[in-house]
Amino acid sequence: MDVTWRTKAACHGLDPQIFYPETDEEAEAAKAVCDVCPVQTLCLEYALARREKEGVWGGCTEKERRRIIRQRRRTA
Repeated sequence: MDVTWRTKAACHGLDPQIFYPETDEEAEAAKAVCDVCPVQTLCLEYALARREKEGVWGGCTEKERRRIIRQRRRTA
């Protein structure tokens, strides 16, 4: 999978720790970065394809990504 999109990500160069919050409530700082990211969709699709278990990817927490995967399975 091509990951060259990462260099265009709004999080590029930021402290990665903000993208690995301990609770969903602490994820707001990461989600704020994702909200203005030009490659948010690519990031989310990458995380979904890789079944990333931790962190905020494409503006979604682990719980939100699991929900997206379940919804996609139901509609497939």
